[in-house]
Amino acid sequence: MTVSLLIFLPVIAAVLVLFFKNSSAKHAALFFSLAELVLAGVFLSKFIPNATTQFMIVAPWIPKFGIYFSAGIDGISMIMVLLSTLLVPLIILTTYRHQYKNANAFYALILFMQAGMLVVFTALDGFLFYVGWEAALIPIYFICSLWGGQNRIKVTIKFFLYTFSGSLIMLVAIIYLYLQSPERTYDLAHFYNLHLTISQQCWVFWAFFLAFAIKMPLFPFHTWQPDTYTEAPSAGTMMLSGIMLKMGVYGVIRWLIPLVPQAYDRNQLWSVAMILSITGIIYASIIAFKQKDGKRLVAYSSIAHVGLIAAGIFAWSYFGLQGAMIQMLSHGINVVGMFFIWEIISSRLNTRQISELGGIAKVAPKFAIAFLIITLGTVALPLTNGFIGEFLLLAGIFSINLWMAVFAGLTMIFGAVYMLRMYKSVMQGETNALTAVFADISGSEKLVLGIICALIILIGIYPQPILHISDAAVKQLVEQTTMKFNEAKP
Repeated sequence: MTVSLLIFLPVIAAVLVLFFKNSSAKHAALFFSLAELVLAGVFLSKFIPNATTQFMIVAPWIPKFGIYFSAGIDGISMIMVLLSTLLVPLIILTTYRHQYKNANAFYALILFMQAGMLVVFTALDGFLFYVGWEAALIPIYFICSLWGGQNRIKVTIKFFLYTFSGSLIMLVAIIYLYLQSPERTYDLAHFYNLHLTISQQCWVFWAFFLAFAIKMPLFPFHTWQPDTYTEAPSAGTMMLSGIMLKMGVYGVIRWLIPLVPQAYDRNQLWSVAMILSITGIIYASIIAFKQKDGKRLVAYSSIAHVGLIAAGIFAWSYFGLQGAMIQMLSHGINVVGMFFIWEIISSRLNTRQISELGGIAKVAPKFAIAFLIITLGTVALPLTNGFIGEFLLLAGIFSINLWMAVFAGLTMIFGAVYMLRMYKSVMQGETNALTAVFADISGSEKLVLGIICALIILIGIYPQPILHISDAAVKQLVEQTTMKFNEAKP
């Protein structure tokens, strides 16, 4: 059994979904996404949480140019596979009360996008990694441009230009590494062992960093994100925020720092990356305070939380990376839940303006409880899924610089203020003419929010199984890279 099963099932499913019409397409897409989740569960049951790469496939693709279909799963990849396969069925379920024009194309694009992201999370070949990176971009472009809001074309073009430009620079770096390889290969393990000068490593760092920083996004490469999240259809926003931005975070862990360790350490590139990450936390939090549109507030909140994840990674410690792994999963669950909350509000009341709402808890108690649990998970209350990740991330940052940890920790304080203030404005107080008729959740809405709330509580109370999956792989990667840090020191 190889990882190719996980990668190609969504591709085959996407083609098959195209033959279904209207509501049948969403049922077929849900079926195939659940099948992919079950398959991921089988892989997890057979996965041994050590430092080795498992379920590998190495097949000739364009061997004349050293290109192989090489992919596998270790503990770091396994978390990302679980994130992708868990969230896609939930995202499809959130669309069950919507009727999309050309629904078969809409759901086929979601499945194809899932396949591209799985390629990124499992690729062990630089060329394959780039193909997956671009393959995930194409479906979301069409999802946003065909089913998005009123300003979708302008916003989507900006998003595409940002991400595609960064990707091209990364491709140049990948080709450069290939040319530096004596074996003329794109194999990741060979890339790790290249003997590049410090100056070579520096420009490779910035080439990869730009692509990953745009995708996450980090300050100041974030300007495409709030507009795209707001204008995209809710399912597209969830795919972007819940899974796709993690491609950039994963890229930093798997590709960026291990490829150029000496430049990263000796040239203090880590400090520049840390400063940008922490600046983004503070900037996005301050902007979030001023937001009147609930969906846009959540978008800026996401920038702040991802900034903390990035800062923890750039600290490059065991605690920081472990925090990043569990927080990527937790952030994906929480942000999908939060965007679904605002989709429910918007679809019932035709507004996302916080000032126009209030008192919804009185007429929709089940909705109010789900909203509160997701909000508490987002602000990292102890015993929710957000807490353990943010605690480990801050511990990792603290291990290298106290003041950076202090400023990074502002995301928890600021987040608690603006998220709880948003909850109070929307859910508490007296109802008005608009909110008095708000209907409580039922059917697929109750199922999706119930699963998300259960995951928030379960992971918060008992995070050890998640941490155990990535433990050995993270420890080995940190140790190997740290050894390379030390090799260049006198």
